[in-house]
Amino acid sequence: MFPIILIKGAMTGAVYASLAVGFSLVFGVARIINLAHTAFFMLAAFAIYAMVMIYHWPPLAAVGVMLIGISFLAIAVYLLFLDRVRENEGAVILVTVALAIIFQETMLLLFESTFRAVDPFVRGTTQLFGVTVLRQELLIFGVTVACLIAVLLFLYKTRLGLSLRVTAQDRETANLMGINVKWVCLVSVVVAVALAAVAGAVVSPTLTVEPYMWSHPLVMMFAAVILGGLGSLKGSFIGAFILGYTEVLVVFLVPAGSFIKGPVAMLIMVIILLVRPEGLFGVAFEEERL
Repeated sequence: MFPIILIKGAMTGAVYASLAVGFSLVFGVARIINLAHTAFFMLAAFAIYAMVMIYHWPPLAAVGVMLIGISFLAIAVYLLFLDRVRENEGAVILVTVALAIIFQETMLLLFESTFRAVDPFVRGTTQLFGVTVLRQELLIFGVTVACLIAVLLFLYKTRLGLSLRVTAQDRETANLMGINVKWVCLVSVVVAVALAAVAGAVVSPTLTVEPYMWSHPLVMMFAAVILGGLGSLKGSFIGAFILGYTEVLVVFLVPAGSFIKGPVAMLIMVIILLVRPEGLFGVAFEEERL
């Protein structure tokens, strides 16, 4: 059973990490608590369903078009809503929750509440450490990890990534250095939404696609971010894998584990925060945000 838990936990943790790292990136750079983040995950899954299952597009083309559309939507959301209230945390929370509900209700109007399925992008199984694994699951892990590595390289190997890190450290200093803070914040939002969209696209064949599918990932993402230390990319990554493995362990080791995996993961988070209230990397975050 250990190889099964190892593989399934890695796949679950990679998806949560894509969401949590994007959320932390936006918070670290733009100081925005975007509670609509996983709603973009849901929109991406519906976009893939529509293009692949209804219009019969090739999956790769569907993902490409979806990413372009989601990116433009993220730009519109930031310029029309988030940038106007960015300095007021309470207003940001209200606006992002409202946007998530608007996206949810729009999908309800377009697709109703029926559970829908997407055909796997790659079919068949393969043997890994003596365990039979769906190739679609391997694709999920490979794509999400590749995206996370790409974001890391972007942050530490490009001038724009340096601008994001400088802005995260000190916005006033970034302004004095001639960095366009508004533009940098917009880039962080688009990168984060793209991470969530890719995760939603590749995961859609393994989930039921429905308008409420954003709520559970939101809870797990937020828990991973708080567990790792708010704004710490490294902490969000590690927190996501802790919660991912916790979920898988509960499902495999506890009778009826699928019904209590969420509460048990939250209990783990509460226990760690009682011991270390600032999160696993809270102190490092205060010294260096990204």
